[in-house]
Parts: sequence; structure tokens; C-alpha cells
Amino acid sequence: MSRTPTIDSCTVETSDGVKLHTTIFKPNAYEDEEEEALGEEISKNSSWVVVLVHPYSILGGCQSLLRGIASGLSRKGYKVLTFDMRGVGRSTGKPSITGFKEIKDVVAVCKWGCENLSVNKILLVGSSAGAPIAGSAVDQVEQIVGYVSIGYPFGLLASVLFGRHHKNVLKSPKPKLFIMGTQDGFTTVKQLNNKLKSAAGRVETHLIEGIGHFELESPAYDSQMVIFIAEFINSL
Repeated sequence: MSRTPTIDSCTVETSDGVKLHTTIFKPNAYEDEEEEALGEEISKNSSWVVVLVHPYSILGGCQSLLRGIASGLSRKGYKVLTFDMRGVGRSTGKPSITGFKEIKDVVAVCKWGCENLSVNKILLVGSSAGAPIAGSAVDQVEQIVGYVSIGYPFGLLASVLFGRHHKNVLKSPKPKLFIMGTQDGFTTVKQLNNKLKSAAGRVETHLIEGIGHFELESPAYDSQMVIFIAEFINSL
């Protein structure tokens, strides 16, 4: 197994001048030289960066909620970026209610990753309200080659806030994976399936039986999210 990842931080500036507190997770070498196959895997995965987009800022969403997933993916050889969207933590600016200003945040971090981490492929992952925001950025950066949502809020109530984001990810031809608990309080399985009927390109779902929206976001499911995300990357 790989060592604990190297963790650094930096500031990424958006196109409208907001400064985002960003964390970089970089994989380290494997401890046992005999684990040569795993060493080859870490090398193969080094062309990727996974960008994780945190849940709704206004309800306390922040990058630290994604630390477990970021560390797990880094142990598998992926470079990972997490960041606090505008108005969260040490990031400047103010959060928006509908998440449209935050699309600039996602785009800026993705572009920074390509320019500074020697990668040419991005997997974009959004959690909860971070999923619609990330989905609206998918086609704005050429190097984004796939998208994963964890608990995308497609339901009627959440659509009041995030409904205008839906079409952006659904019309994208890029491969998409939607992970959701079957007891998600914001989106029913029927609502998810109905939305995905209109989705372009390759679409996959992972439904976790009996799990609610906030339970899926908890650290207890980080390792499972890492497995799903890594398997999806390997299929691209």
C-alpha cells in the first residue's frame, strides 16, 4: 500500500479575481519494493488529476469534507485537488445561492491542475450541491474527460435552487457516473432515472441500498466512493 500522500496548499485565482484556498494531494512511493505491480499502477494513474467539488457552501460545505476521498484516491496513485469555493474558509468572495458563480471556481481549479501538475486528464467529482456546480463546468474545460456525482440533487425542492444546472451535465457527451443512496431525501430513484433518460453519451449509476443523502456523504462511505471513482477512471 502507498504511503500517506504528500499534502500541499496553494491559492488559485478565478477569472473574476476570487482567490481559492486549494489543497493538493500527491501520491508517494510504495513502501515495499516487491509491490512492483502497484508501483506500475501509480505510474499509470499519474496522468490524471481528480478535482473534488464540495457540498453546498451556504449549508457549511467545505473541502475538508472530501479529505477522506482525496486521501484514498491519492493512495491509488492519483493526484487530487480539493478547494474551498468562494466565501468558504480562507477563500475570498461571497457564495451564491444557486451556485452559478461557483462554476468559475471549478473551471479555475481544473485549469490550474493541468498547468501545474503535469497532467492531461481530469475527472471531475461533485458531492451533493457540488454535483450540479461541477456538472455545469464539465464542457468548459477540454481536459475534463469524465464526471462523477455523489448524491446529485435532482428532486423538485432542490431544483428550485439548482434546476438550471441540470441541462449542462445532461447534454454533455462526456462519460458520467451518478452515485446515490436509494433513501436520498432530495432525489428519489425514479426522479434520478427519469432525468437520466435524456442524458447524452455514456451514463452509469451506482445505487446504494437503504442509504440517505447525508449518510452517503459521511466518512463511513469514503472508501466505497474511492472504489467507485477509481473503477470509473479505469473504464475511461
